[in-house]
Amino acid sequence: MRWFRFGSGGRQAQTDPGRQQELLRELRTRFGGQALARFADQATEAAALLDGDDGLVTATLVLRESADTAFAAMAAQGFPVERRDYRWTWQSAGTRLRSPLTTVPAGAFHPYVQTTAAVTVTGNQAKQLVRILDANPVLTHILELLDLVTAGWEYGGVLPDADSATLAARLIAAARDIRDAMPDTPPLPSPIREQMRRNNTVDVRDPATNRVVGGFNPGKEMREALLA
Repeated sequence: MRWFRFGSGGRQAQTDPGRQQELLRELRTRFGGQALARFADQATEAAALLDGDDGLVTATLVLRESADTAFAAMAAQGFPVERRDYRWTWQSAGTRLRSPLTTVPAGAFHPYVQTTAAVTVTGNQAKQLVRILDANPVLTHILELLDLVTAGWEYGGVLPDADSATLAARLIAAARDIRDAMPDTPPLPSPIREQMRRNNTVDVRDPATNRVVGGFNPGKEMREALLA
């Protein structure tokens, strides 16, 4: 067991790196595309696994790896990629790009399972996150993924389904909660501000039947959450 001093408040948190590695291994082996359960059910169960400070730290590690994996998958396709502005990338390449959300490498965290769970945990425990860790990189990863998802819908021909809409909604909520908990709120990145000026509602489909089951307006959701 080790003691770390992390967050902006200078508080001490008792965390166990060994426990965090155990949680990461369990997340990889129990959950993901290879499991038979619905993505939404898996995400709920995975979030419940990440309790306490070690679970919270593990959630931030999942987000970091998810953001890194998404960037690597985008960059590997041969188009210019700006990690801090996926909106520009999608505008430039359009439907020639494949979304890293739909083709998940073996061993990677699934965006609709472990990543959704990690986003949920960091948002629900935003105040504790700010106490024990530097929240800035966590928020950066969340906004990167949000930009990737919503810009893919708008410019990449990626069809929104219930799982990706849930991920987007959780990313928006987590960004709101973390920003609210931070003593010095950083400015929103340009692609997020641009998306907030939009007012387009996308059809959300059932991934099993491809039927439209609702609508999602990313710009409106972001404005209400991040400008309040």
